[in-house]
Amino acid sequence: MKSISVVILNYNGAEMLRNFLPTLLRNTPAMVEVVVADNASTDDSVTVMQNLFPEVKLIKLERNWGFAEGYNRALQQVKSDYYVLLNSDVEVTEGWIEPMLSVMENDAAIAACQPKILDYKRKKHFEYAGAAGGFIDRYGYPYCRGRIFDTVEQDVGQYDEICDIFWASGAALMIRSEDYHKTGGFDGRFFAHMEEVDLCWRLHARSRRVVCVPQSTVYHVGGATLNYNNPRKTYLNFRNNLLMLYKNLPDGDLFKVMLFRAVFDYVAALKFLLSGDGGAFKAVMKARADYRHMKHLYADVRKNNLECTTAESPVTSRLSILWKYYVCGCKYYTQLK
Repeated sequence: MKSISVVILNYNGAEMLRNFLPTLLRNTPAMVEVVVADNASTDDSVTVMQNLFPEVKLIKLERNWGFAEGYNRALQQVKSDYYVLLNSDVEVTEGWIEPMLSVMENDAAIAACQPKILDYKRKKHFEYAGAAGGFIDRYGYPYCRGRIFDTVEQDVGQYDEICDIFWASGAALMIRSEDYHKTGGFDGRFFAHMEEVDLCWRLHARSRRVVCVPQSTVYHVGGATLNYNNPRKTYLNFRNNLLMLYKNLPDGDLFKVMLFRAVFDYVAALKFLLSGDGGAFKAVMKARADYRHMKHLYADVRKNNLECTTAESPVTSRLSILWKYYVCGCKYYTQLK
Protein backbone atom coordinates (compact mmCIF):
# COMPACT_ATOMS: atom_id res chain seq x y z
CA MET A 1 0.00 0.00 0.00
CA LYS A 2 1.35 3.41 -0.99
CA SER A 3 1.79 5.92 1.83
CA ILE A 4 -0.19 9.18 1.75
CA SER A 5 0.20 12.36 3.78
CA VAL A 6 -2.39 15.14 3.84
CA VAL A 7 -0.43 18.30 4.61
CA ILE A 8 -2.10 21.54 5.69
CA LEU A 9 0.03 24.68 5.70
CA ASN A 10 -1.40 26.97 8.34
CA TYR A 11 -0.87 30.64 9.08
CA ASN A 12 -3.09 32.27 11.71
CA GLY A 13 -5.85 29.84 10.85
CA ALA A 14 -6.78 28.62 14.33
CA GLU A 15 -10.51 29.05 13.67
CA MET A 16 -10.25 27.15 10.39
CA LEU A 17 -8.43 24.31 12.13
CA ARG A 18 -11.16 24.11 14.76
CA ASN A 19 -13.86 24.08 12.09
CA PHE A 20 -12.43 21.79 9.41
CA LEU A 21 -9.89 19.43 10.98
CA PRO A 22 -12.55 17.27 12.69
CA THR A 23 -14.28 16.65 9.35
CA LEU A 24 -10.95 15.87 7.70
CA LEU A 25 -10.02 13.34 10.39
CA ARG A 26 -13.46 11.74 10.24
CA ASN A 27 -13.49 11.37 6.45
CA THR A 28 -9.87 10.36 5.88
CA PRO A 29 -8.76 6.70 6.07
CA ALA A 30 -6.77 5.80 9.16
CA MET A 31 -3.76 4.76 7.09
CA VAL A 32 -3.42 8.34 5.76
CA GLU A 33 -1.12 10.59 7.78
CA VAL A 34 -2.48 14.06 8.56
CA VAL A 35 0.10 16.81 9.07
CA VAL A 36 -0.28 20.48 9.96
CA ALA A 37 2.72 22.67 9.18
CA ASP A 38 2.49 25.98 11.01
CA ASN A 39 4.07 28.97 9.27
CA ALA A 40 5.00 30.76 12.54
CA SER A 41 1.43 31.82 13.32
CA THR A 42 0.90 34.67 15.75
CA ASP A 43 -2.55 33.48 16.84
CA ASP A 44 -3.24 30.39 19.00
CA SER A 45 -2.93 27.87 16.14
CA VAL A 46 -0.16 25.87 17.83
CA THR A 47 -2.05 25.74 21.12
CA VAL A 48 -5.19 24.60 19.30
CA MET A 49 -3.24 21.81 17.63
CA GLN A 50 -1.55 20.67 20.83
CA ASN A 51 -4.72 20.76 22.93
CA LEU A 52 -7.45 19.69 20.51
CA PHE A 53 -5.62 17.57 17.93
CA PRO A 54 -2.64 15.94 19.67
CA GLU A 55 -2.90 12.94 17.30
CA VAL A 56 -2.04 15.14 14.29
CA LYS A 57 1.62 15.58 13.43
CA LEU A 58 2.64 19.22 13.90
CA ILE A 59 5.56 20.81 12.07
CA LYS A 60 6.53 24.22 13.43
CA LEU A 61 8.34 26.41 10.91
CA GLU A 62 10.56 29.12 12.34
CA ARG A 63 8.98 31.98 10.37
CA ASN A 64 6.27 32.73 7.83
CA TRP A 65 7.78 31.50 4.59
CA GLY A 66 4.62 32.09 2.57
CA PHE A 67 2.59 29.40 0.85
CA ALA A 68 5.19 28.29 -1.67
CA GLU A 69 8.37 28.08 0.39
CA GLY A 70 6.39 27.07 3.47
CA TYR A 71 5.26 23.93 1.69
CA ASN A 72 8.75 23.28 0.33
CA ARG A 73 10.22 23.33 3.82
CA ALA A 74 7.39 21.37 5.39
CA LEU A 75 7.48 18.62 2.76
CA GLN A 76 11.19 18.09 3.39
CA GLN A 77 10.01 16.65 6.71
CA VAL A 78 7.24 14.45 5.28
CA LYS A 79 8.09 11.03 3.89
CA SER A 80 5.26 9.58 1.81
CA ASP A 81 4.65 8.33 -1.72
CA TYR A 82 1.84 10.84 -2.19
CA TYR A 83 1.30 14.33 -0.81
CA VAL A 84 -2.15 15.89 -0.62
CA LEU A 85 -1.73 19.63 -0.14
CA LEU A 86 -4.90 20.93 1.47
CA ASN A 87 -5.90 24.45 2.48
CA SER A 88 -7.00 24.88 6.07
CA ASP A 89 -10.36 26.29 4.88
CA VAL A 90 -11.40 23.17 2.94
CA GLU A 91 -14.19 20.85 4.04
CA VAL A 92 -13.66 17.35 2.68
CA THR A 93 -16.42 14.79 2.08
CA GLU A 94 -16.70 11.10 2.83
CA GLY A 95 -14.51 9.01 0.54
CA TRP A 96 -12.67 12.00 -0.91
CA ILE A 97 -9.21 10.39 -1.00
CA GLU A 98 -10.03 7.05 -2.61
CA PRO A 99 -11.07 8.19 -6.14
CA MET A 100 -7.94 10.31 -6.55
CA LEU A 101 -5.67 7.54 -5.29
CA SER A 102 -7.32 5.03 -7.63
CA VAL A 103 -6.76 7.22 -10.67
CA MET A 104 -3.14 7.88 -9.74
CA GLU A 105 -2.41 4.22 -9.03
CA ASN A 106 -3.94 3.09 -12.32
CA ASP A 107 -1.87 5.43 -14.51
CA ALA A 108 1.78 6.03 -13.72
CA ALA A 109 1.89 8.90 -16.24
CA ILE A 110 -0.32 11.03 -13.99
CA ALA A 111 1.80 13.13 -11.66
CA ALA A 112 -0.92 15.16 -9.94
CA CYS A 113 -4.66 15.58 -9.64
CA GLN A 114 -7.33 17.60 -7.89
CA PRO A 115 -10.90 16.91 -6.77
CA LYS A 116 -13.95 18.87 -7.84
CA ILE A 117 -13.83 22.03 -5.72
CA LEU A 118 -17.17 23.59 -4.79
CA ASP A 119 -17.96 26.77 -2.87
CA TYR A 120 -18.41 26.21 0.86
CA LYS A 121 -20.84 29.13 1.05
CA ARG A 122 -22.80 28.20 -2.10
CA LYS A 123 -22.48 24.46 -2.22
CA LYS A 124 -24.16 24.02 -5.60
CA HIS A 125 -21.60 26.28 -7.28
CA PHE A 126 -17.98 25.79 -8.21
CA GLU A 127 -15.33 27.58 -6.20
CA TYR A 128 -13.19 30.27 -7.78
CA ALA A 129 -9.77 28.76 -7.02
CA GLY A 130 -9.76 25.56 -9.02
CA ALA A 131 -13.36 24.55 -9.77
CA ALA A 132 -13.18 21.39 -11.94
CA GLY A 133 -9.62 21.89 -13.14
CA GLY A 134 -7.56 24.75 -14.50
CA PHE A 135 -6.17 25.86 -17.87
CA ILE A 136 -4.24 28.86 -19.21
CA ASP A 137 -4.63 30.68 -22.50
CA ARG A 138 -1.87 31.69 -24.90
CA TYR A 139 -1.07 34.81 -22.85
CA GLY A 140 -0.91 33.04 -19.50
CA TYR A 141 -4.36 33.94 -18.14
CA PRO A 142 -5.78 31.13 -16.00
CA TYR A 143 -9.37 29.89 -16.16
CA CYS A 144 -11.20 26.75 -15.08
CA ARG A 145 -13.87 24.29 -16.01
CA GLY A 146 -16.63 25.99 -14.06
CA ARG A 147 -15.07 29.46 -13.68
CA ILE A 148 -13.87 32.03 -16.17
CA PHE A 149 -12.75 35.31 -14.61
CA ASP A 150 -15.59 36.28 -12.22
CA THR A 151 -18.25 34.07 -13.80
CA VAL A 152 -18.70 31.00 -11.61
CA GLU A 153 -21.01 28.23 -12.80
CA GLN A 154 -23.48 26.12 -10.89
CA ASP A 155 -22.49 22.47 -10.68
CA VAL A 156 -25.10 20.39 -12.49
CA GLY A 157 -22.77 17.52 -13.35
CA GLN A 158 -21.49 19.12 -16.55
CA TYR A 159 -17.84 18.45 -15.60
CA ASP A 160 -18.16 15.08 -13.90
CA GLU A 161 -15.83 13.22 -16.27
CA ILE A 162 -12.18 12.70 -15.40
CA CYS A 163 -10.31 15.17 -17.54
CA ASP A 164 -6.73 16.16 -18.35
CA ILE A 165 -6.16 19.71 -17.17
CA PHE A 166 -3.30 22.17 -17.31
CA TRP A 167 -3.12 23.00 -13.61
CA ALA A 168 -4.52 21.57 -10.41
CA SER A 169 -5.49 23.92 -7.61
CA GLY A 170 -3.17 24.25 -4.63
CA ALA A 171 -6.27 24.32 -2.43
CA ALA A 172 -6.52 20.55 -2.80
CA LEU A 173 -3.63 19.07 -4.77
CA MET A 174 -2.61 15.42 -4.77
CA ILE A 175 0.88 14.84 -6.19
CA ARG A 176 3.45 12.08 -6.22
CA SER A 177 6.24 13.11 -3.87
CA GLU A 178 8.83 11.98 -6.42
CA ASP A 179 7.38 14.34 -9.03
CA TYR A 180 7.14 17.21 -6.58
CA HIS A 181 10.79 17.06 -5.60
CA LYS A 182 12.11 16.05 -9.02
CA THR A 183 10.62 19.14 -10.66
CA GLY A 184 11.82 21.44 -7.87
CA GLY A 185 8.56 21.87 -5.93
CA PHE A 186 6.98 25.29 -5.66
CA ASP A 187 8.93 28.42 -6.56
CA GLY A 188 9.63 29.84 -3.11
CA ARG A 189 10.23 33.34 -4.49
CA PHE A 190 6.58 33.50 -5.56
CA PHE A 191 5.58 33.57 -1.84
CA ALA A 192 1.96 32.85 -2.78
CA HIS A 193 -0.30 32.64 -5.87
CA MET A 194 0.45 31.01 -9.25
CA GLU A 195 2.91 28.56 -7.68
CA GLU A 196 0.72 25.55 -8.50
CA VAL A 197 0.26 26.68 -12.12
CA ASP A 198 4.01 27.06 -12.48
CA LEU A 199 4.64 23.63 -10.95
CA CYS A 200 2.08 21.96 -13.22
CA TRP A 201 3.64 23.66 -16.26
CA ARG A 202 6.97 22.07 -15.36
CA LEU A 203 5.25 18.69 -14.94
CA HIS A 204 3.66 18.94 -18.39
CA ALA A 205 6.96 19.99 -19.95
CA ARG A 206 8.45 16.76 -18.60
CA SER A 207 5.67 14.71 -20.23
CA ARG A 208 3.74 14.19 -17.01
CA ARG A 209 -0.07 14.43 -16.82
CA VAL A 210 -2.35 16.40 -14.49
CA VAL A 211 -6.05 15.52 -14.17
CA CYS A 212 -9.23 16.45 -12.33
CA VAL A 213 -11.05 13.62 -10.55
CA PRO A 214 -14.59 14.96 -9.95
CA GLN A 215 -15.67 11.75 -8.22
CA SER A 216 -13.91 13.34 -5.26
CA THR A 217 -15.55 16.53 -3.93
CA VAL A 218 -14.41 19.15 -1.44
CA TYR A 219 -15.80 22.52 -0.38
CA HIS A 220 -13.51 25.55 -0.20
CA VAL A 221 -14.18 28.75 1.72
CA GLY A 222 -11.66 30.74 -0.33
CA GLY A 223 -10.03 34.07 0.40
CA ALA A 224 -9.27 33.01 3.97
CA THR A 225 -5.83 34.65 3.94
CA LEU A 226 -6.28 37.45 1.38
CA ASN A 227 -9.66 38.30 -0.12
CA TYR A 228 -9.94 38.42 -3.89
CA ASN A 229 -9.84 42.23 -4.12
CA ASN A 230 -6.83 42.70 -1.85
CA PRO A 231 -4.06 44.78 -3.56
CA ARG A 232 -1.42 42.39 -2.20
CA LYS A 233 -3.19 39.51 -3.93
CA THR A 234 -3.44 41.50 -7.16
CA TYR A 235 0.27 42.30 -6.99
CA LEU A 236 1.31 38.68 -6.41
CA ASN A 237 -0.95 37.34 -9.15
CA PHE A 238 0.33 39.80 -11.78
CA ARG A 239 4.02 39.56 -10.79
CA ASN A 240 4.09 35.79 -10.44
CA ASN A 241 2.20 35.27 -13.66
CA LEU A 242 4.84 37.26 -15.55
CA LEU A 243 7.67 35.38 -13.85
CA MET A 244 5.98 32.07 -14.67
CA LEU A 245 5.72 32.99 -18.34
CA TYR A 246 9.37 34.02 -18.45
CA LYS A 247 10.43 30.78 -16.78
CA ASN A 248 8.49 28.43 -19.00
CA LEU A 249 7.62 29.85 -22.42
CA PRO A 250 9.69 28.50 -25.33
CA ASP A 251 11.94 30.95 -27.14
CA GLY A 252 9.64 31.19 -30.15
CA ASP A 253 6.73 32.46 -28.04
CA LEU A 254 8.37 34.53 -25.33
CA PHE A 255 8.84 37.92 -27.01
CA LYS A 256 5.40 38.07 -28.63
CA VAL A 257 3.55 36.90 -25.53
CA MET A 258 5.35 39.31 -23.22
CA LEU A 259 4.70 42.19 -25.62
CA PHE A 260 0.98 41.49 -25.62
CA ARG A 261 1.01 41.05 -21.84
CA ALA A 262 2.58 44.47 -21.36
CA VAL A 263 -0.28 46.02 -23.33
CA PHE A 264 -2.95 44.01 -21.49
CA ASP A 265 -1.47 44.74 -18.06
CA TYR A 266 -1.30 48.48 -18.62
CA VAL A 267 -4.88 48.45 -19.91
CA ALA A 268 -5.92 46.58 -16.75
CA ALA A 269 -4.06 49.11 -14.60
CA LEU A 270 -5.78 52.00 -16.38
CA LYS A 271 -9.15 50.33 -15.91
CA PHE A 272 -8.49 49.99 -12.17
CA LEU A 273 -7.49 53.65 -11.97
CA LEU A 274 -10.55 54.91 -13.85
CA SER A 275 -12.83 52.81 -11.67
CA GLY A 276 -11.37 54.39 -8.53
CA ASP A 277 -9.37 51.37 -7.38
CA GLY A 278 -6.04 53.06 -6.76
CA GLY A 279 -4.73 50.14 -4.73
CA ALA A 280 -5.12 47.71 -7.62
CA PHE A 281 -3.61 50.24 -10.04
CA LYS A 282 -0.50 50.58 -7.87
CA ALA A 283 -0.36 46.79 -7.43
CA VAL A 284 -0.22 46.16 -11.18
CA MET A 285 2.39 48.86 -11.76
CA LYS A 286 4.55 47.54 -8.93
CA ALA A 287 4.15 43.98 -10.21
CA ARG A 288 5.46 44.95 -13.63
CA ALA A 289 8.35 46.94 -12.15
CA ASP A 290 9.35 44.08 -9.83
CA TYR A 291 9.11 41.59 -12.68
CA ARG A 292 11.64 43.64 -14.64
CA HIS A 293 13.94 43.81 -11.60
CA MET A 294 13.63 40.08 -10.82
CA LYS A 295 13.80 38.67 -14.35
CA HIS A 296 17.59 38.35 -14.40
CA LEU A 297 17.40 36.16 -11.30
CA TYR A 298 15.49 33.58 -13.34
CA ALA A 299 17.83 33.35 -16.33
CA ASP A 300 19.39 30.07 -15.16
CA VAL A 301 16.00 28.72 -14.07
CA ARG A 302 14.57 29.42 -17.52
CA LYS A 303 17.54 27.75 -19.20
CA ASN A 304 17.15 24.66 -17.01
CA ASN A 305 13.40 24.46 -17.58
CA LEU A 306 13.84 24.56 -21.35
CA GLU A 307 16.63 21.98 -21.22
CA CYS A 308 14.39 19.64 -19.22
CA THR A 309 11.47 20.04 -21.60
CA THR A 310 10.57 16.77 -23.31
CA ALA A 311 7.11 17.78 -24.57
CA GLU A 312 5.89 20.59 -26.80
CA SER A 313 4.78 23.83 -25.18
CA PRO A 314 1.93 22.65 -22.96
CA VAL A 315 -0.16 25.81 -23.16
CA THR A 316 -3.51 24.12 -23.48
CA SER A 317 -5.04 26.43 -26.03
CA ARG A 318 -3.98 29.02 -28.55
CA LEU A 319 -7.12 30.99 -27.77
CA SER A 320 -7.20 34.32 -25.93
CA ILE A 321 -9.58 34.00 -23.01
CA LEU A 322 -9.88 37.81 -22.92
CA TRP A 323 -11.15 37.80 -26.50
CA LYS A 324 -13.49 34.88 -25.92
CA TYR A 325 -14.92 36.28 -22.69
CA TYR A 326 -15.20 40.01 -23.37
CA VAL A 327 -15.70 40.10 -27.15
CA CYS A 328 -17.32 36.77 -28.04
CA GLY A 329 -19.36 36.56 -24.83
CA CYS A 330 -18.19 33.07 -23.86
CA LYS A 331 -18.85 33.02 -20.11
CA TYR A 332 -18.73 29.24 -19.61
CA TYR A 333 -16.04 26.69 -20.32
CA THR A 334 -18.31 24.62 -22.57
CA GLN A 335 -18.80 27.65 -24.84
CA LEU A 336 -15.09 27.89 -25.59
CA LYS A 337 -15.25 24.88 -27.86
